[in-house]
Amino acid sequence: MTTRIKVNESSLPLRKDIKQLGYILGEVLVHHGGQELLDKVEVIRKLSIELRNNNNESTYNALKEELENLERPMRRQVIRAFSKYFHLVNVAEQIHRIRRRRDYQLQDDKGIQPGSIASAIQTFKQKNLTEAEIQDVLNTLSLELIITAHPTESTKRSILEIQKRIANLLKQSDNPLLTKKERKKIEEGLFNEITIMWQTDELRHSKPTVMDEVRNGLYYFEQTLFDVLPEIHQEVQDALQENYPNFEWKVPNFLTFGSWIGGDRDGNPFVTPEVTWQTLHKQNKLVIEKYKESVVDLMKRFSHSTNRVQVSSALLETIDREEELYLAEDKRWPAKKEVYRRKLAIIFERLNQVGISEKGYRNADELCQDLLLINDSIKSHQPIHHDEKSMHKLIRQVKLFGFHLATLDIRNHSGEHESAIAEILKKVHIADDYKNLAEEEKIKVLEAILKDPRPILLLSEDYSKETQEMVKVFKMIREAHKKFGKRAIDVYLISMTQSPSDILEVLVLAKEAGIYRVHADGSVESNLNVAPLLETIDDLIAGPKIMETLFKLPVYRGHLKQHNDQQEIMLGYSDGSKDGGTLTANWKLYKAQREIHEMASSYRIGLKFFHGRGGSLGRGGGPLNRSILSQPIETLGDGVKITEQGEVLSSRYLLEDIAFRSLEQATSTLLTAFAHITQNLDKHTDRRPVWETTMEEISTISLRKYQSLVFNDPDFMTYFKEATPLTEIGNLKIGSRPMSRKNKTSFEDLRAIPWVFAWTQSRQLLPAWYAAGTGLYEYAQGGANNIALLKEMYKNWPFFRSTVDNLQMALMKADLTTAREYSSLVEDQSIGQRIYNNIKDEYNKTQTILLQITGDEQLLDHTPSIQESVYRRNPYVDPLNFFQVELIKQLREQENPDPELMNQVLLTINGIAAGLRNTG
Repeated sequence: MTTRIKVNESSLPLRKDIKQLGYILGEVLVHHGGQELLDKVEVIRKLSIELRNNNNESTYNALKEELENLERPMRRQVIRAFSKYFHLVNVAEQIHRIRRRRDYQLQDDKGIQPGSIASAIQTFKQKNLTEAEIQDVLNTLSLELIITAHPTESTKRSILEIQKRIANLLKQSDNPLLTKKERKKIEEGLFNEITIMWQTDELRHSKPTVMDEVRNGLYYFEQTLFDVLPEIHQEVQDALQENYPNFEWKVPNFLTFGSWIGGDRDGNPFVTPEVTWQTLHKQNKLVIEKYKESVVDLMKRFSHSTNRVQVSSALLETIDREEELYLAEDKRWPAKKEVYRRKLAIIFERLNQVGISEKGYRNADELCQDLLLINDSIKSHQPIHHDEKSMHKLIRQVKLFGFHLATLDIRNHSGEHESAIAEILKKVHIADDYKNLAEEEKIKVLEAILKDPRPILLLSEDYSKETQEMVKVFKMIREAHKKFGKRAIDVYLISMTQSPSDILEVLVLAKEAGIYRVHADGSVESNLNVAPLLETIDDLIAGPKIMETLFKLPVYRGHLKQHNDQQEIMLGYSDGSKDGGTLTANWKLYKAQREIHEMASSYRIGLKFFHGRGGSLGRGGGPLNRSILSQPIETLGDGVKITEQGEVLSSRYLLEDIAFRSLEQATSTLLTAFAHITQNLDKHTDRRPVWETTMEEISTISLRKYQSLVFNDPDFMTYFKEATPLTEIGNLKIGSRPMSRKNKTSFEDLRAIPWVFAWTQSRQLLPAWYAAGTGLYEYAQGGANNIALLKEMYKNWPFFRSTVDNLQMALMKADLTTAREYSSLVEDQSIGQRIYNNIKDEYNKTQTILLQITGDEQLLDHTPSIQESVYRRNPYVDPLNFFQVELIKQLREQENPDPELMNQVLLTINGIAAGLRNTG
């Protein structure tokens, strides 16, 4: 438990902010709970710090006594105090990230921040890339981020809003030109916001509906993403123009956002076709409103007069005609000479009429053409090298967001499609028992249907409710394409894809809805990408064979031809890790990507890998730029797609500056990786064959160790359910989706999110590191040069470095001394002690081998800011863990659970989640 780290001097302003916020919180505590409350918090805080610094029995007993002797009302207030502290620390750390970025920008040209777009362009110059080579890189670049509603955001929206206001006040306080009066006003603002935070309920009173989750997701588009995305593209344009001024750069829309919220049906009975349609409407309404706001802003600014400038004749020709066509007399701009305002008034009214009358724009392309008309005219009288960027920004936004805002992916489980297809085929006497056909027979049946222009669907009332619902989904997609454009829903994802027939079944359902068509002459029209989701270890291993079988089918190649011979494949990080442990899962994911890529290349098919990463380390989480680097380098050219889940949304996209920095780092990483690819015709230079055989050996050992505990120990599930707050997490009301598929309680049906969430709360974090140590340690012991080879891999192989660094982070956040408290919750203490000791031994082994590989004295020595953050938080998380164990113990002894006791348990869950910053 004792850890010593070096204090990072650059964090002094951060510590100053935390100290100020902590002092204000103390004042608020005194106001609401008296001096007694503050004194009690201080005693517990100091004992926790002392226990961290000097792990001894007397301090431990003193802390436990303090916690156990608290009366129920005081205990609740103390729990809340520690939880609120973390919300304040989280804000302060984000502001410090913004501060550090500004510090780099204030330096001269030598002060280029690592991970910035400027640093990526500098790499281009160092590698002597030509302008044409760089333009080719830009044309290939593709990063798509998909927001999801996975229930891991335990912080309420109202608390996030308060955090945002506190952040803005802290940001203002950095201004050195503030007067005494202005500084006092900021301090009063901070006091008021922290007071409001204290007076706000932390826990949701009811589970969110799917539409609540949709609104939460749209919040990030409205507040940050709508503006930040075009700014990232403009930053690339400006950096290139500055460094290569004699080339006409064209920066395509390489960075986009999509969504699953309202479209992810897998295991969520509340995502109906009607809900998806409602989601699309909400997205459409928001993006139109954002365009209208931008047009109004441009009308205020574009006061150019034809008395002063000459505008294009093409623009003038449209205005008189369109004013007659679209505007009533009272809606026309009164000043005839202010032609841009006249045109913008027309654009505003046509946006107002979208979806209402024929006067509205039919699609985003029509809007874009009008904006380009204005832009071309402005260029004719704008000084050279001084572009009018506000119009560029709106044009970029229209191209990025269209009338759909974010492409909505639809996802469902392969078993649901199979059941619907089986019923449909039985009704028309094509197959009486489709489910039990051999895979080869299934493919033949489905292929024949896809080649035949004739439909096989009967009237909907002839089918079960489930099949009717499935058919409705595909008909809804067809209508969405008509109303919102084909970009509104582009991809259909199939969970638990285990065979080629799982993919062909979806194409058959698309055919019956008219999204996939076979014409009489044999030609194919396909308007929906179909993407398999490979999740378990077995599915990842089978992935190349599944896809090759499909690529050999002429009917499937006809479908792919309609999508420019591009295949999207999703990779699941959660279930693979749950199935085989984090190290094995990450290696199998890496191998699957490489093998599928090589196989697809032989068929001249391009790929886009969709990485289903969670926010937590146990579900493939970690910094976005590190996630990108951990992939086989040759796959980056295929395009990258990554989920952004739960609490990740608020940590990355709540504040505009943080959103910009996160996306800038991801962009810089991709650009730098592409520079490397461009200069190496052999795209496998990021690894050596011996590294891969080494990883295979380590993975095999690790998998054996993982499965010996998780699958082969008969008492493991008892330990997991009793030594973690798994049962209590189900009462947290943080997501619309059930904790397990079909509400079953088996390990197989338990979702990865509660699996990871429960282990994280108990500070064991088992999914994020367990068994990796045995794999690495046993390999290192197997030969005299093996440890040297592991060090070489860590230094030179981005995948291995990312894996080791994530393991370090997991161990740093885990705490086996605290975890011992949770083992006491296991009713049979022989089970509790035995499995806890197994986990503890593996933890120690993992830490030892990681420090050998990295050459560091302490975990995360190479990232002192993260190391200090974890170190700073630990003494404040510890009391919440101790409270949680004691409260769960009391709760589980009761036949009828006490609501107040449960409420206090949930408060500790909420506080620990805020403290560790990763939940599920």
